[in-house]
Amino acid sequence: MSLWQVPRCTVAITPKSTSSSRNTHRAISVLRPLALHTPRSRCLSTPASQTEATSTINPSEIAFFSKLSSQWWDEQGEFSFLHRMNPVRMQFIREKLLEVKRDGEYEKDGFRFDRGGQDEGDHVKVMQGLDVLDVGCGGGLLSESLARSGAHTLGIDASSSNVAIASLHASADPQLSPDTFPSSSTRPTSRAGSLTYRHAAAEDLLQEPKRYDAVCSMEVLEHVDNPAGFLETCAELVKPGGHLFLSTIARTPLSYFLTIFMAEQVLQKVTSGTHTHAKYVNPSELISFFQKYRKPSVAGESGRPWISRTYEHGLPTRTEAEVRGMVYVPWRGEWVLAPRGGSLLAPSAQCNYLFWVRKPL
Repeated sequence: MSLWQVPRCTVAITPKSTSSSRNTHRAISVLRPLALHTPRSRCLSTPASQTEATSTINPSEIAFFSKLSSQWWDEQGEFSFLHRMNPVRMQFIREKLLEVKRDGEYEKDGFRFDRGGQDEGDHVKVMQGLDVLDVGCGGGLLSESLARSGAHTLGIDASSSNVAIASLHASADPQLSPDTFPSSSTRPTSRAGSLTYRHAAAEDLLQEPKRYDAVCSMEVLEHVDNPAGFLETCAELVKPGGHLFLSTIARTPLSYFLTIFMAEQVLQKVTSGTHTHAKYVNPSELISFFQKYRKPSVAGESGRPWISRTYEHGLPTRTEAEVRGMVYVPWRGEWVLAPRGGSLLAPSAQCNYLFWVRKPL
C-alpha cells in the first residue's frame, strides 16, 4: 500500500448506535492503521515554477461542492462549522494586519508603544481601503465579512453555483454594493468597502496586472490538486509587502478522528467524502515551502525567501510568518484562536489551523 493512500476502514459504522464501548472500538480500529500509513509529507517541497505546470482545480471536488452550494447560508446545516469559524478567521486577519501596521510605525518613527493595548477603533479601520482577494470564496462567508470591514473585496470560485449563491446573498445587503468586476478607476470607495464575485480560478488572475494587499484562501488548500502550484499562484497575486492568509487542516491521526470519523461518519454533521486525509497539509510543510519559495526574481537576480529562518520548535519569526491553531469548544458551540507560541506539535496545531506569511518588499 502506498504511503499516499489512506486505508479504507473495513469496520461497519452505525452512527445511531448507543454503545460507547462499540464506538470506542471502532475509533481505535480506524486510527490504528492510519497511524501506520499517514503520508509523511505532502508534495510541497518543490515550487510549481520548477515543475511542469498543471491546473490546481480538481473537477470532482468542484462538482461535490457545487451540489452543496444551496446550503452555504444555512447556519445550522452543512457549513455550520464554517459559520462559527468565520469570526475567528476575521479576528486573526485583523490582528495580524494591525500588528504589522504598528510594527511598521514603530520602526519608522522610533517610538515605543504597548503592542497589547490595541484600540478597538484600530481593528475596525485596519482593513479599510485594502484590496483583498478571497480565493475559493464558496458562498461568500469570508468575503462579506472582509467587505463589511472596509476592504475592496474580490471573491473568486471555480464553482459557478457557489458564485451564484454568494452573489444572491450579497445582493440582499445594499451596503455590500456587489457589482460586476470593476476597474480600479470605477471601484466604489465607500467606507463599507465593496464586494465583487467572479467565476474564475486563481490561475486566471495571473494574466491580469492587478495584485492585492492581502490574499485569503480558507479551507481550500486541502481540496486542490497540485498544492505547490496553488500556493505559488496565490503568492504571485500578493503585492510586495502584502499578506497571504490560509486556513487548512493538519495531516495527523487526530485530524482524521475529528474531521472524518467524528464529523462525517459518526455525527454526520458534514457530508461523507468532504475531506480526504491524505490531502491535508501540516504547518511545518507550509513553513518549509515558503523557506524555499522566492518571489519572482528581477533582472535575473535571485529573490528573497518569504521565511528567512526558523527558531525553537521550527517556528518562524512573527514578522515573517505565523501559525495559530483553532480549537472547537463543543459546549460553547464556538471556535477559539489558540494562544500564540508553543510548538508546531502542540495539540492546538494538530487539526484546524491558520497560517499567515508576508511577501518580502
